[in-house]
Amino acid sequence: MMKKILIVEDDRGLNDGLVYDLQEEGYEVCSALTASLALELFRMQETDLVLMDINLPDSDGFTLCSRMKKIKDVPVIFLTARDLEQDEMRGFDCGADDYITKPFSMVLLHKRIRAVLKRAGGNQEQKVYSDGYLTADFDTANVTLDGKVLPLTPTEYKLMKLFIDHRGTVLTRQMILERLWDANGNFVDEHALTVNIGRLRGKIEKNGHKYIKTIYGMGYMWEGECG
Repeated sequence: MMKKILIVEDDRGLNDGLVYDLQEEGYEVCSALTASLALELFRMQETDLVLMDINLPDSDGFTLCSRMKKIKDVPVIFLTARDLEQDEMRGFDCGADDYITKPFSMVLLHKRIRAVLKRAGGNQEQKVYSDGYLTADFDTANVTLDGKVLPLTPTEYKLMKLFIDHRGTVLTRQMILERLWDANGNFVDEHALTVNIGRLRGKIEKNGHKYIKTIYGMGYMWEGECG
């Protein structure tokens, strides 16, 4: 199926150029010059990937990315002239999957798009995770370790499922905290998050098995492989 990309870029010339190039690459493309139109298009139609500038006339890309991620967890790549490390870190904190600074080559962009789409395709929610040692049935909420039932608290279970659904992707602490909010407004704070990650590691990382990797300065990543 043809992948659909939404371009959010207020430079009309660059916007038109990206639309043309990506259509030639075989993607279905729609575009917006403003954040408000982009959000409207995002709500109205299915989108597989968003390419987004940060400096927009009616908002900024960080805010738009956060709003989109709350609607649907679609991959976002920032395309921006803002090359400061603090801007890049803020981009990842609000949920971006990649960050590319201008000017950039189209060859590089094509490769990064394919990589992000491939990761997203592998990060779809699954009903059962199993690697031969750890097994989690998300239909029944049953988790076993080496064939034995593994008792997890509700927060530990949600944390593990979040990691598994996004395996191979770095999750910042802010992204994890936002996703652990529940419908009643209950949330996990910074200290509780550290404690819960430590407890989850203590329960599943035994006999040489490693699952949750710390990416220093960024966050965490599930590196366990599903067999």
